[in-house]
Amino acid sequence: MIPLIYATVGEEVIIRKIGGSPETKKHLENLGFVVGGSVTVISSLNGNLIVKVKESRVAINDELARKIMI
Repeated sequence: MIPLIYATVGEEVIIRKIGGSPETKKHLENLGFVVGGSVTVISSLNGNLIVKVKESRVAINDELARKIMI
């Protein structure tokens, strides 16, 4: 498993684990990041990612991206 921050742009990956505090996990879940779900990195700039999750585009910073394991 590696953090989402290291995913290749354009590649669809499956979320294996979400780390962090319960509040962080709930926030990511509300954005659509759930274990077993797929996510595609659309672009990466200075560690900040724009990803496609559940047919929506979401921007997350590198701190959150490091908590999402693929």
